[in-house]
Amino acid sequence: MAEGLHRVVVTGLGAITPIGNTVNAFWDGLSSGSNGVDLISLFDASSHACRFAAEVKNFDPTGFLEPKESKRWDRFSKFGVVAAKQALADSGLTIDETNESRIGVIIGSGVGGLLTMETQAHVLSDKGPGRVSPFTVPMMIPNMATGLVAIALGARGPSSAVATACAAGSNAIGDAFRLLQLGKADVMFCGGAEASITPLGVAGFASAKALSFRNDDPSTASRPFDAERDGFVIGEGSGVMVLETLDHAKSRGAQIHAEIIGYGTTCDAHHITSPIPGGLGGAEAMKQAIKDGQIPIESIDYINAHGTSTPANDSNETAAIKTVLGNRAGQVPVSSTKSMTGHLLGGSGGIEAVACVLAMRHRAIPPTINYSNPDPDCDLDYVPNTARDHSVEVVLSNSFGFGGHNVCLAFRQMT
Repeated sequence: MAEGLHRVVVTGLGAITPIGNTVNAFWDGLSSGSNGVDLISLFDASSHACRFAAEVKNFDPTGFLEPKESKRWDRFSKFGVVAAKQALADSGLTIDETNESRIGVIIGSGVGGLLTMETQAHVLSDKGPGRVSPFTVPMMIPNMATGLVAIALGARGPSSAVATACAAGSNAIGDAFRLLQLGKADVMFCGGAEASITPLGVAGFASAKALSFRNDDPSTASRPFDAERDGFVIGEGSGVMVLETLDHAKSRGAQIHAEIIGYGTTCDAHHITSPIPGGLGGAEAMKQAIKDGQIPIESIDYINAHGTSTPANDSNETAAIKTVLGNRAGQVPVSSTKSMTGHLLGGSGGIEAVACVLAMRHRAIPPTINYSNPDPDCDLDYVPNTARDHSVEVVLSNSFGFGGHNVCLAFRQMT
């Protein structure tokens, strides 16, 4: 770490996911290889080319949100606020007039309130402009998860939102990390939130041929790195972390889960959806995170891959890992938790960062489920099908997004 920069630690975790709506339930799902994919229940998908997704089940914001407020918020914002309140409780932090201006929020989202947009577009078309809800704009704009978290917590410090597609959650964590390193805040709530399992969201990704179409067997549709992968499975949810400077955490006797030590972010500048051949942009983001954290290659114990289950991503990410790790690439376990949760788009980086911290805590690596057919272009150790006991001291988490955005975060056990 450069001289004069603050060390930054993780002191709180929150998660709303397709395999569990608390951090403990999320880990239980990851470690047991649970599958969050099923037929879509949020709308009638019978006419759609893809009729399945990884939905959040049994989501109940009671106790976290007021019923009146909840009706005026888009689903993605509800996920973000509940995850943030979980993270606050986990951190043991008290926010009041003495510290509120030093506590900030950055929540990423690829799309924002897509359901609100669709619903109110139908109202406009069917009933006219006078019937459009006055809450339409604040419900749909992608920064509203950040705004509502800040309001709910009373956090008056640095506040922004990130919309770098499927890299948004990781960019939010990385940007919060930088603010804390520079002393611009003492505490940051950061991560991602998404709720795009809607008729337009599913139809749009299906038309782009980005989704899997295994309607006859949706439980095996998300199969990262497998030779028979045919697209990703759209998911939803939120993952939020509390990051704070080490000095601040120590001063209040906080429980420290891990330390965040590296952040790399690049752009392919190549294509609106396809990664640059060889995963060069992703490799550069990984190199930046490793350099930023002053991490010896031999100390990396696990990589939580972007691993979307699309033909292009998985082979290019494999190539990127080989470029960065060299001869060690085959010795480092790599897994994609999207095999269980589906792809949360802008929310994915949030829950995957949480997964990395939990892997360190439990000394176990989540599996890549549905892996049965090796691909010659994907020849690393993907921790197939079953979680693995493994000492995890240093972890990398990759996130890549449409537009060519690449992010890598690095975490380590607190020393």
